[in-house]
Amino acid sequence: MGRGGRRLIVNADDLGLHPSLDAGILRAHREGIVTSATLLVMGPSAPEAISRARAQGLALGVHLALSTWLPCAAPPTEVPTVAPGGRLRASWAQFARAWLTGRVRREEVAWELESQLTRARAMGAEVDHLDAHQHLHVLPGIRPLVEALARREGLPVRWPDQLPSASWRRAPGPALKTLILTVLARTAPRPPPGVKRVSAGGVFEAGRLDESTLLALLDSLPEGDFEVGCHPGEGTPHVLEDPAWTYGWQAELDALTSPRVKARVQERGITLSTYGSLRSAEV
Repeated sequence: MGRGGRRLIVNADDLGLHPSLDAGILRAHREGIVTSATLLVMGPSAPEAISRARAQGLALGVHLALSTWLPCAAPPTEVPTVAPGGRLRASWAQFARAWLTGRVRREEVAWELESQLTRARAMGAEVDHLDAHQHLHVLPGIRPLVEALARREGLPVRWPDQLPSASWRRAPGPALKTLILTVLARTAPRPPPGVKRVSAGGVFEAGRLDESTLLALLDSLPEGDFEVGCHPGEGTPHVLEDPAWTYGWQAELDALTSPRVKARVQERGITLSTYGSLRSAEV
């Protein structure tokens, strides 16, 4: 930042995937500390979610997706290795295996990602950043495609490079995934000129970001520009595109709207921001 201080983007993922998730994200913005959301453009509730987000001034990015059994945005015949049968692979692990073993064509990935951004704008979203569902944009070979799109469109990119902490020991599975993402993010070449990476945390805490955990994250926030990712929602929805998925959506919504959390933001002198605001401040 140069001037010191802490500017924090509180970004809610998966807008457009399910009405209960949309409702939680929108409430966390109206009543809590959420400043931004990222859109799954092929999610079944995406058109309505964009309309409601714009009506209440919620900043939007695109949650570029290569997994979670969603329809592809490009014509299915043009991206058969990305979306066999017209749908993305069911899980991030399935896509990663296919990509790393050469079963997915690079040019198809680039076309699908561009198509998702185009579709978001066609539905009325004023896109202010890019990130990726399950953080697949840090994979070798995928990163340059995402950053080329970001550079061409003048958009910043979420960068999940949080350092390990003692709390990771309580959940070895999420800790291993987060550590792999951190290593990939921190060992990646420098971004091309014109691409801003914004350091992001909350990866390990995804689905478990309760009040005490969020307070601890705020207390450990360094100076500079930073994002905390979150997943608020109402109740315990059954997401058809990923039926085994169970997060603590309601607990995250409660944390993000907690008076204690809002007070801690003020006590710590944290400025809640958006990707668009960061870009404007640099001009």
